[in-house]
Amino acid sequence: MKKSYYLLSLGCSKNTVDSDSISQLLNESGYKGLETPGKADVLIVNTCGFIGPARDESIRNLRELATKKKKGQQLIAAGCLSQLWGPRLAQAVPGLDGVIGTRRWMDIVSFIDTVRGRAKPEPMYHLPTDALTVGDDERGAMRTAVQGASAYLKISDGCRRPCAFCTIPTIKGTLKSRQPHLILDEARNLSESGVRELVLLAQDLTDYGSDLGLKDGLSTLLNDIVDAAPRLDWVRLMYAYPGAVTDTLIETMASQPKIVKYLDIPLQHGHPATLRRMRRPSNIDWVYRTVAKMRDHIPDLCVRTTFIVGYPGETDEEFDGLMRFVEDMQFDRVGVFTYSFEPGTPSGDMAFQVPEDIKNQRRDTLMLKQQQISLVRNQQQVGKTLTTLIEGHDRDNELSFGRSYRDAPEVDGLVIVEGTIPVGEMVPVKINGAMEYDLTGSVEQVSNVVALDQISVA
Repeated sequence: MKKSYYLLSLGCSKNTVDSDSISQLLNESGYKGLETPGKADVLIVNTCGFIGPARDESIRNLRELATKKKKGQQLIAAGCLSQLWGPRLAQAVPGLDGVIGTRRWMDIVSFIDTVRGRAKPEPMYHLPTDALTVGDDERGAMRTAVQGASAYLKISDGCRRPCAFCTIPTIKGTLKSRQPHLILDEARNLSESGVRELVLLAQDLTDYGSDLGLKDGLSTLLNDIVDAAPRLDWVRLMYAYPGAVTDTLIETMASQPKIVKYLDIPLQHGHPATLRRMRRPSNIDWVYRTVAKMRDHIPDLCVRTTFIVGYPGETDEEFDGLMRFVEDMQFDRVGVFTYSFEPGTPSGDMAFQVPEDIKNQRRDTLMLKQQQISLVRNQQQVGKTLTTLIEGHDRDNELSFGRSYRDAPEVDGLVIVEGTIPVGEMVPVKINGAMEYDLTGSVEQVSNVVALDQISVA
C-alpha cells in the first residue's frame, strides 16, 4: 500500500515554498499527499517560529494533531520553530515523534523513514546548525510554490544582517544564495507551464549573490529572468533591505517592463534612535532621497513597508517621529506590528520594555493614519486602467476578485471587478472606486489570455 502524509504549512510565503519542496520530495519517493490528517501515515507541521503568536499557533496545531493521533501515525515537526527550540519543542508537545529543522529539510524522506522504523518511542531529532546547503544539495526539488497563476520562487535563504529583534539568523543561518542557473531553470519551467506572475523571495533580496562574489547580483538576476522566461507577465520583488537599493537596481526596475513597479522595503521604524537600538540602517535621509529617486525614475511606483511599534525604549517622541515620517513619505502600503519579545535576541535583554496597552494603542494610531494615506493613494487610481490578475469570484458569481501590480499576494488589497471573469486571466480594469485597501472597477476590454485551467506545473 502506498505510504501517505498530511502536511500543514504555517507562517510566511517563504515557509510555503519549503513546504512545497518537502511535498515534492515525498511524492517522488512514493508517498501520497492527503488533504486531511485522519488516514495519513505521517503528519507533518512546517512550523513558524518568528514571533510569539506564530509560535503559539504552531504549538497549538501540533498539540491538536498529537491528541488526535491514531496508532501507527507519526507526528513530525519541521521548520523554523523546530530549529529554534529543538528538544524543547518535544517537551511542549507530548506525542511528537520527530523534529527536523530548517538547515536540512531536504533530508525529510530519510528522516521520516528512520522515525517510522525505530524501536524506541522517544522523539528523534535532525537539527544540524552548520549544514545549510541551499542550492548545493536540494535533492532536485524546485524551490517554488504555485498558487493559481502566481508562483513564489526562493532565490536565497538565511540572513547576515544584525537586526537586534530578529531570530532569523539563529533559525536559518547566514546568507546562502542559490546558483543563478537553478533559479533561471525554475523561472523558465514556471513560465512555460503558464504561470503569469513570479514573486521572488528571500530574507533579503538585495543581498542576493554577495556570497557568490556577484556585484549587483539581484539586478543581473532580474535581467536574466526576463530573458529566460519571456512568457512571464509580472516579476515582483519582496523584502528589499534599506540602504541596499542601488542605482543599478532602480535602473533595472525602470527599464524592464515585466518587473512590476512595486517594492517591499521593510523599514521597521522612522526614528533614528529607535533604528540604532534595532541595529537597523538609521540614515533616514537615505530613505527620503532613495524613495524620491525611485518615484522620479519609476512613475507610478508602489512602495510597501512595515513598522514595529513598542520596541524596547520607544519614547513618545520617537513614536511621534515615526508618525511624522509616515506622513511625509506617503507610502502606498504599510503593515504595523507590535514588538514581540524574542528570547535570545539582543532586544530581549533591553530595559524599558513598552507596556502592551501602549504598544496596541500606538499600532492602532499608526494604522489609522496609514488608512487615511492609503485611501488618498487609492483614490488617485480612479479613472486609470490597471491590468488585473483575476483570482476568484463571489458566491453569486456577480463579482470577480483580482490584484493589480500594486498588490502583492496575501498581504495587500484587491481589485473588485464587475462580472464573472475566468480565474487566471489578466484583464484591463477601469477603476471607478477606491477604499482604504481595495479598488473597484469594470473590464475595459478582454484580452486573449491563458486561463487558470490551462496551467499545470511539471
